[in-house]
Amino acid sequence: MTDVGRAPRRCAVAALAVSAALLLSGCTGTAGAIGDSHPQVQAPFPAEVAGRLDAALAEAISQSGSSGALAGVWAPWAGQWVVSPGTTAPGNGVPLGTAMSYRIGTNTTALTCTVLAKLVDEGAVKLDDQVSTYLDRVVGLEGITLGQLCRNTSGLADYTRNLLPQFVNNPTRIWPEREVVSSGMGSPRVALPGGAWAQSDTGVVLLGMALEAATHQDLSSLYRSRVLEPLEMTGTSLPGANELGLPGAHPQGLAAALDAAAHPVCDSVLDVTELSPSMGGAAAGAVSTLADQKKWVSALAEGSLLSDATAQAQWATVAEGADVPEWRRYGLGAEQIGPLRGRAGAIPGFISAAYSDPVSGLTIVVAFNNSTDGAGFAEAVARRLAAIVWTVPASAGTAGAGTTNPEPPSAPLPWTEEQAVEAIRAATACAPPAAPEPAG
Repeated sequence: MTDVGRAPRRCAVAALAVSAALLLSGCTGTAGAIGDSHPQVQAPFPAEVAGRLDAALAEAISQSGSSGALAGVWAPWAGQWVVSPGTTAPGNGVPLGTAMSYRIGTNTTALTCTVLAKLVDEGAVKLDDQVSTYLDRVVGLEGITLGQLCRNTSGLADYTRNLLPQFVNNPTRIWPEREVVSSGMGSPRVALPGGAWAQSDTGVVLLGMALEAATHQDLSSLYRSRVLEPLEMTGTSLPGANELGLPGAHPQGLAAALDAAAHPVCDSVLDVTELSPSMGGAAAGAVSTLADQKKWVSALAEGSLLSDATAQAQWATVAEGADVPEWRRYGLGAEQIGPLRGRAGAIPGFISAAYSDPVSGLTIVVAFNNSTDGAGFAEAVARRLAAIVWTVPASAGTAGAGTTNPEPPSAPLPWTEEQAVEAIRAATACAPPAAPEPAG
């Protein structure tokens, strides 16, 4: 979903703070699961590294106006860090837990496009199939292919840009798919099919409709059979339009109210925990957990759910416009930023990011419970966390019996921690609250 406020392993995570890294070491010490080809050194990061990660996350929580965050960094050669600082809602004193669920927003798009890729492997559809083959009653789809919907090169406008104030200010309204699609298709085209890159939730919702028509299955069932069950993602689902609440324990979802021009009203923060996933659907409607997102983004980055040919097609990337760095490119429903593959997501109430390097195995997942700053904020935080651990030397710990300790990355990242910090500042829509004056 367009930025608010701006136009996968076998064990469940169960710890509540930095010490969670020690608890998780027994879960990530060996390879073998899909998307788990990098044995993890069974050790936390050195104290100095963990302290830098803690400080970076605390700063981001304050800047975003969140009451807390969920985060994990797994560097197979060096250590791991899994934390959930803060509370479930401002001032309520209830601590966050790393096993809590949250809305992953536009990270959902990568799930939907991987379902498409799985169906390509099964011979059910092709990437260059015309969308109109499956949605013959939708006017205006001529020349647009299924692959273009995923690659954001369909030329269709993004309905979220039109409807975002309504989504934030009236989060429980149920939106029929054809209504949101009509909003996007009724707006001027961004480009001809196959032309310029432009994010379009319109295209991804259309893709979900097309896949349901092609398979005669609902999208939730396609998720379960093609992605969730193979990866044992027991905490992830695509809720129905009427399922307004989050499953299990979860944080409160917050967002600044938006004016008619989609500018945040920074002194008016809304509780948008209750929300109809229909506003995001195939593009942004899924719910997940920190542990599931680790499994998922590792498999996504490595292409381990797909045939070699289809995985290569998923990561045959295009530039995200002329004014972005060359190291930022887009594949089928997910992006590549430097060596990292994954996605950042937003939906009213939550912003998150999940990225993994298929070569080194570095995996980063982070989520905040205030969506005001948009997906770009979460992505920039993920890049900062990556910069902190990228050059950490190999640990003296072991990766488990019968495995070889992984090596640290050899090439530098295309950004520095300082540049990531500046990107976080640039993405901050509302100034963080001032620190209280000292007593006396």
